Amino acid sequence: MARTPEAIIELRRALGAALRGFREASPFDQSAIGRRTAYSRTSISHIEAGRQFPGRNFWKTADQLLQAGGELLAHFDRTVAEEKRIRIAELQGAPVLRSDATRPPRFPGSPHDDDWQRDDVNRRELLRLVTATGSLLAIPSIDVDRVRHAADHPRHLDPATVDTYERLNAELWRKFAESRSKRDVLPAARHQLAALNASLNEPQSSDVQRRLCTLAGDLFQLCGEIFFDSDHYADAAHCYSEAAHASKEAREFDLWACAMTRHAFINIYERQYRHATPLLDGAAQLAARGNPTRTTRYWVAAVQAQTYAGLGNLPACQRALDKAEQVATLDTKAPATGWLRFEGSRLDEERGACFVTLRRPDLAEPALTRALAQATSARRRGSVLVDLATVGAQRGDVDQLVMRGAAAVDSARQTASVGYLGRKLTDLQKHMVPFYADRHVRYLESQITDVVTASGSTQ
Repeated sequence: MARTPEAIIELRRALGAALRGFREASPFDQSAIGRRTAYSRTSISHIEAGRQFPGRNFWKTADQLLQAGGELLAHFDRTVAEEKRIRIAELQGAPVLRSDATRPPRFPGSPHDDDWQRDDVNRRELLRLVTATGSLLAIPSIDVDRVRHAADHPRHLDPATVDTYERLNAELWRKFAESRSKRDVLPAARHQLAALNASLNEPQSSDVQRRLCTLAGDLFQLCGEIFFDSDHYADAAHCYSEAAHASKEAREFDLWACAMTRHAFINIYERQYRHATPLLDGAAQLAARGNPTRTTRYWVAAVQAQTYAGLGNLPACQRALDKAEQVATLDTKAPATGWLRFEGSRLDEERGACFVTLRRPDLAEPALTRALAQATSARRRGSVLVDLATVGAQRGDVDQLVMRGAAAVDSARQTASVGYLGRKLTDLQKHMVPFYADRHVRYLESQITDVVTASGSTQ
C-alpha cells in the first residue's frame, strides 16, 4: 500500500476496526488490552477510532490476545449452532447430549477474578449474551433494523436511533429489577455499552452527543449495581465513577447525583462512613440543581441518614430521615427511571436499619415490623428479617433472634442474588456470639454459614 495520507488513514481505520471487533467479541475491555500492551485506555480508544497508529510493539505484545479473540469468535459460532441443536432435541423429546462445542477456550490475562474466569461461568455468560440480546431485540417497540444499522454505522446518529437506545436502557433496568440473578443482565448491558461507546467515538451533533453521554451514565450505574450485588465492590466503584463522568459531560445533575450516591453507598456498606460524607454532600448539592420534580434530593437524604447512623449521630440521622419522608409531599413527580426509583416506600425499612446501627431496638422494631408487611421480594424480606433478628440479639431475646434469623436464611435461599443478604447474615453472626450456649443459636449459625458458603461458590 502506498504511504499516502489517504492510505495511512485507511490503514488506521482498518486496524482500529479489527481491534474493536476483537475486543467486543472477547472478555477484554480497553483497560485490560491497554495493560497487556503498555497503552493507556485512551490510546486504545483512539486506535479503535482510527485516530492513532499503533506501533510495532503493540501488535507484537497483542498477538496472544488476537489469537484468543479468533478462538472466541469461532467458538461463538459453534455455540450458537450447538444450542439450536439442543433446543430442537428438547422439543422433540430426544435425549440431549452436549458436545465440546459449548466448552469455551480459556483466555490469558482476563481482568476478572478467578471466580469469573471459570469455564462454566464463561460458557453461561456467552449463552446469556445470545439470549439477552435476542430478547431485547424482540421487544415490540424496538426497531431491530435501526439498532443493527446503528451498530454498523455509528456516525451521525439520528434522534430516532437514540430514542431506541433509551428504550433499550429502560428494558435492561426492568430486566435487572425482575431477575433473580442480577448477573444475568450483564452481558446485554455490556453489549449496549459497546454500541454507545462506538457512537461516542464518532462525530455526532451536540444534542445527540449529550444524550449518548446520558445513556452511558445510566448504563454505567446499572453495571455498577450488578457488580455490587455480586460483591465486586471495586468494579462497582469504577462503574459509578465512570457514570459520574458521563453524567457530568451530559450536564444531567440528577443522574450525576445518583452516581455519586451509589458510590458513597459502597463506603457505607464497608463502614467507611467518613469517606462517604463528602460524596453525599456533593450529591446533595448536585440534586439541588436538578429537576425539582425528581426525587433525587430525598433519596440522597435517606442515604445520608445511614452515614449519620454509622457515625453514631442520632439527631442528624433523624433529621435526614425526616427530609427523605418529604418525598410524599411532592405534588408532581417525574416518572421513575431505572437509575432513580426512590418514592419513599422503603423508608420504614431504611429507618429501621439506621436505628439498628445506632443500637436503638426500641426505635427500630416498629419501623421494621411495618417494613416486613410491605416487603414484596425475597431479597427485601430477608434484609428486614436480618435486622429484626439483630434487634432480638440487642435485646437479649434469643427466641426472636432464632425465629427471625431462620426466616432470613429461608429468604436467602429463595433468591439467586445472595451477595447482599449474605453480607448481612454474616454481620448477624457477630451479634450471635454471646448466645452460642443455646443449641438453637448454634444451629442457626451453621445454617447461615451453609447458605453464605453456597452463595460464594456460585458467584
